[in-house]
Amino acid sequence: MAERRAVRRAQNEYESAQDNGQRGNGGEDREDPEARSRTSGRPDRDAGLTAPEAAQRGLRQIAELTGKEPEGITGVEPAENGWIVGVEVVEDRRIPSSTDILAIYETEFDVSGELLSYRRVRRYARGRGD
Repeated sequence: MAERRAVRRAQNEYESAQDNGQRGNGGEDREDPEARSRTSGRPDRDAGLTAPEAAQRGLRQIAELTGKEPEGITGVEPAENGWIVGVEVVEDRRIPSSTDILAIYETEFDVSGELLSYRRVRRYARGRGD
């Protein structure tokens, strides 16, 4: 439950930031994204998808593709040309809920936000540790 509130809070903050950016000056006072990628040595994600955006896309895509209810994000990590996002979902609801079957899905996005792949990487009973 706390995870869901945290995810919703992150979604609301993200949407609020998006609204503020659209109403502003269109990002004209941003620094040069190419200069940032040259100095960091990493692929230029500033011109494309950010980590919070990738996380939100991961949640939405897994919900759409699987028809399952996402529990939350388990991880966001940079990939060679984009992002890898882990999403935990409820595969099978049971009574009591402590016996629910959960799964971790991994999604991969390119820097423009296009879904490249997804796959289930783990399936387990709620409450079971590694």
